[in-house]
Amino acid sequence: MGSSKLVGVVLVVVGVVLLYFGYQSSQAVGNQVTEALTGRFTDETMWYLIGGAAATAAGVFLTFVKK
Repeated sequence: MGSSKLVGVVLVVVGVVLLYFGYQSSQAVGNQVTEALTGRFTDETMWYLIGGAAATAAGVFLTFVKK
């Protein structure tokens, strides 16, 4: 396994973990109230979701697309 594939797998795992934490944070009572009042998630939740999506996408690219 090449080093870029190994980095890609690590990024996919980290991205999925961040997405999980973002989802869990979005289901918290405080975040539900904030979303109901403002129509947005908290900044912390958004960073988890954005970071997780970016890390997962980069990891998939490095693992499966890049040769």
